[in-house]
Amino acid sequence: MKSKVYILSALFCLIVISNVSGQKKSFDEIDGADIKVYKTVDGYDLKMNILYPKDFKKGKRYPAVVFFFGGGWHGGDVHQFEQHCRYFASKGMVAMAANYRVKSRNNTTPFDAVEDAKSAVRWIREHANELGVKKNQIVVAGGSAGGHIAACTGIISGFEAPGENLSVSSKPNALVLFNPVINTMPNGYGNKKIGENAQAISPAHHVVSKLPPTLIFHGTEDKTVPYENIVDFQNKMEQEGNICYVVPFEGQGHGFFNYGKSDNLYYEITVEKMESFLIELRYLNPFLVFKR
Repeated sequence: MKSKVYILSALFCLIVISNVSGQKKSFDEIDGADIKVYKTVDGYDLKMNILYPKDFKKGKRYPAVVFFFGGGWHGGDVHQFEQHCRYFASKGMVAMAANYRVKSRNNTTPFDAVEDAKSAVRWIREHANELGVKKNQIVVAGGSAGGHIAACTGIISGFEAPGENLSVSSKPNALVLFNPVINTMPNGYGNKKIGENAQAISPAHHVVSKLPPTLIFHGTEDKTVPYENIVDFQNKMEQEGNICYVVPFEGQGHGFFNYGKSDNLYYEITVEKMESFLIELRYLNPFLVFKR
């Protein structure tokens, strides 16, 4: 009888272990990150995952970067840029990955996603003291649709969430965009998804002077977001006197930069070039970066 009990107990333990090991990662939480709610909409909490430098000290201020995942405004999760966050935290930044509303989970539109991205930037700046962040060194980054809403925070006016403190700017100090949707008109991406008033959130159609310095990574064979859109955007930015660097990747398609692809070759190249860009802006100290 006892042997049967032991066998049943062992089987129960194996089932429990199997279930735990088979659990899926949470789409909006990164292991080891400090989790904060930056916004609540209709009872839905939007979370900010925060990774701090190892030598983080209260009272000291650090440059910050926040990443927005891609997914066509329909899906996606914060893990897309998890390794980017860990990397830049190791280089002395407060690195964050934000969840935002998407159609599959929230039945929302790209306009709502833009609003959330602006709320996230405002929240970071508004809580800069407790986060240990420099208010004038906030970098917004993202890929594909996440790159679109990141670009919108720096370029598009309006679409601010009601009830927020508009005296706190939702505009970042720099942009880093990974194959971003930069043109939402018929010759770009997302026009049918967005529908009426798509031009209102098309960064390429709202370029003016004094926009945040911008770095873009893009594959020349991107079939989702035409490379020509990026070249056109860069020309418009430079015509207005803005800094806009484009790093083309010959023969590469959409999402080439993601961690885990191509033995991480393009992931490593893009993070190193992003690091150089932030050193140029004096957000990162080259001596401290190379010392780590």
